[in-house]
Amino acid sequence: MKIIFLNRFFYPDHSATSQLLTDLAFDLASRGTAVTLITSRQRIDAPKAGLAKFERINGVEVHRVWTTSSSRDSLTGRALDYLTFYLFAGWRLFRLCRHGDVVVAKTDPPLISVVVSFVTRIRNARQVNWLHDLFPEVAIRLGVGALSGRAGRALRRLRNWSLKSAQTNVVLGTRMASVLKSEGIDPDRIRIIHNWCDGQTIRPLARSRNPLRKSIGFGDVFVAMYSGNLGRAHDFKAIIQAARILKQHSDIVFLIVGDGVQKRWLEAEIARRGLRNVRLMGYQPRERLGESLGVGDIHLVSLRAELEGLIVPSKFYGIAAAGRPTVFIGSKEGEIARILTEAKGGVSVSSDDGEALAKQILTLASDPDALRTMGRAARALFEQRFDQHLALAAWREVLGV
Repeated sequence: MKIIFLNRFFYPDHSATSQLLTDLAFDLASRGTAVTLITSRQRIDAPKAGLAKFERINGVEVHRVWTTSSSRDSLTGRALDYLTFYLFAGWRLFRLCRHGDVVVAKTDPPLISVVVSFVTRIRNARQVNWLHDLFPEVAIRLGVGALSGRAGRALRRLRNWSLKSAQTNVVLGTRMASVLKSEGIDPDRIRIIHNWCDGQTIRPLARSRNPLRKSIGFGDVFVAMYSGNLGRAHDFKAIIQAARILKQHSDIVFLIVGDGVQKRWLEAEIARRGLRNVRLMGYQPRERLGESLGVGDIHLVSLRAELEGLIVPSKFYGIAAAGRPTVFIGSKEGEIARILTEAKGGVSVSSDDGEALAKQILTLASDPDALRTMGRAARALFEQRFDQHLALAAWREVLGV
């Protein structure tokens, strides 16, 4: 028996889903499990990367199939990238998959679980779906009009067929599990395993001991940080509004680290409003993630309210590991907001409420004792529920290895 994973990105790619998959695949291989990866030749930040067609990395067999490599800003181009991955990854899976294998379908590209369902039925293999988001619902709520009618309903039925065909559907939180149950998925086939990070490599780091913070030159200023994907699912209007309100506070700066389709909008807004208190930086290497997350005194996490139950921001787990409070911008009834309330590891403000966000930042900047208390609570929560070793053990149980 071997475990076969399908996802468009894998090591050395640095995207969140790729890093999580890398952790799991390497862990399984280190324990003697036969692991195979079917992925693309791209990195998320380098569509033309042209990675090797085949290699063995830390005991994992990596098969990289050819796909088109269009701009992420183009929905048409992205759809073509998805289609070519379906075709070539599906064919490679058909050739590699054997009776008794376990095939794990992630959600990049969307609906790859449907391709996997056809192949596993033919090959008499087991299917596990690892759901980081729910398509087509996400696309519909982000305004993709072509999916709002019959096409969207047809895709949802097809998606649900692939979920009902699977042995297990792994979701990221209780809200997502509830959505699947409402779609008629057997609760016994749903398992919640939160995303994670390595609590040994990402630990609370004091300002004075952080070389990255020192190299940036922040000194003793208070840093409100956003770190991660700048994609359509995240609303940055409140952050820009709060930065405008606080622009006269020279002791408070906003740091936005990452990349994505909204980066150009952010750059334009920062320039248009003359926000010298906002800094943009690209993704940091994974080996410096602990330092990078430690730069922020607080972290900002945003999710459009209409996407609750469809996506869970993975950046939260690293923030908790770093022992930093989170200010969540979105639905106060959402997954992350609920976790923060229960653990007292941060606070929440409603989407688009930049004034409330500015007030929360001012309050936290002026109360270092509260900041430390929230940070300790966040780290304690992480150690109890979200450390890497806990999630990997849960995954090994799901996969039966």
